[in-house]
Amino acid sequence: MAQKTGKEETEFKVPETIPLCVNNCGVTGNPATNNMCQKCFNATTTTTTAATAIATTLSSSSLSNKLPQKIHRSSSSRSAETIKELKTAFSSSDRPRSEVNRCSGCRRKVGLTGFRCRCGELFCSEHRYTDRHVCSYDYKAAGREAIARENPVVKAAKIVRV
Repeated sequence: MAQKTGKEETEFKVPETIPLCVNNCGVTGNPATNNMCQKCFNATTTTTTAATAIATTLSSSSLSNKLPQKIHRSSSSRSAETIKELKTAFSSSDRPRSEVNRCSGCRRKVGLTGFRCRCGELFCSEHRYTDRHVCSYDYKAAGREAIARENPVVKAAKIVRV
């Protein structure tokens, strides 16, 4: 086994040509990022992932016709414009709004603490009782039906007297 000299061990090998970024931004590119600099690579991947995510979300929606037809990947300024177009297409007023839970008696926001009455309305803690709101549910008729269901009428067979 031959020993290496000190010069061979510490020698740093520089590649012959340093690849520049594919988007011609003037920065050196990396082969792991398709010969793009980190800034251009991040811009193209976020544009591509955002476009595909929004396109899949809106594929069955009526907003799919508002998406831009071409996605430009050659320039970071064009990708910023594409992102703005996608955001404006997605922030349209066509998407459904979340319903605010309000008390049917006083219209106060109840959020998760609302009480659903048997009449089908939502009430706050003050109006949850039937005497505190105009309840359309007939408790007497419901009670009668429950008793009739639970206690069937028992009739004995007729006895023939001799």
